[in-house]
Amino acid sequence: MDYQGNIFRPPSEANSILLQVTTGCSHNKCTFCDMYKGSLFSIKSDETIMADIDFAKQHCKEQNRLFICDGDALIVPQKRLLNILGTIKKKLPWLNRIGIYANAKSIAMKAEQELLELHQAGLDIAYMGVESGDDVTLKRICKGADSKRLIEMGQKLAASGMTLSLTVLIGVAGRERSLIHARETGRVLTAIDPKYVGGLSLMLNPGTPLCREYERGEFQLPNPMEMLAELRTMIEHTELTDGSFHANHASNYFPVKARLPKEKSETIRLIDRALNGDVSLKPDYLRAF
Repeated sequence: MDYQGNIFRPPSEANSILLQVTTGCSHNKCTFCDMYKGSLFSIKSDETIMADIDFAKQHCKEQNRLFICDGDALIVPQKRLLNILGTIKKKLPWLNRIGIYANAKSIAMKAEQELLELHQAGLDIAYMGVESGDDVTLKRICKGADSKRLIEMGQKLAASGMTLSLTVLIGVAGRERSLIHARETGRVLTAIDPKYVGGLSLMLNPGTPLCREYERGEFQLPNPMEMLAELRTMIEHTELTDGSFHANHASNYFPVKARLPKEKSETIRLIDRALNGDVSLKPDYLRAF
């Protein structure tokens, strides 16, 4: 397989075939992120992509999922992306799921009919980073979209029939706007109503603009208990029709895995026990990106 630079994928794609169609991220301006800082955004040649699919045909028959990398592969022109999906379906017929990263920019570039065509061609799940529903925070972290835009694009993608998995970032608003961020993020999640929500806790990456703000005293990182209170408020204000809210990533101080709305009250009671000191939090040295 032809891999260039660092390869990133969602935790749920750990055992998937990783097909790198693009390098880097088309936005690459978020102040908290350094995942693609050393990579220029590009779309690989069809020749390279098809060679990798042929490699997977020969060597990846025990893997039944495939993830199209990297940071924003949905931005690939429609005709090329349909051709890639068609080739995957033809040469890797045993797959039962194909996933991709998406952002507001790339979703906006696709017509509703085009997203439907991609789903019909085999694209099953899309992962979208929301990070926050608070417009002040979204502007500060240079997300490139406000909450209204995130809702519109999330709903547009979900309407295609694809499963939608959203990522939110606990702590990204700092101490000052922590609970505002939590409530507003719950509002956005409720409006989009995804199948999955993944909550990660902010870990400052050296060299990122947000870390430099922290070092200058311009950004205050919530402490573990404040992050947990933020998570509680976020879940409290999130209403899903039938979805999963997972905050069990390695970055989190307290693992949460809840089905909403069924397990919402139980989950809030469990978080309250941790806030009261009845349940221990994960120490910092065990946290990871």
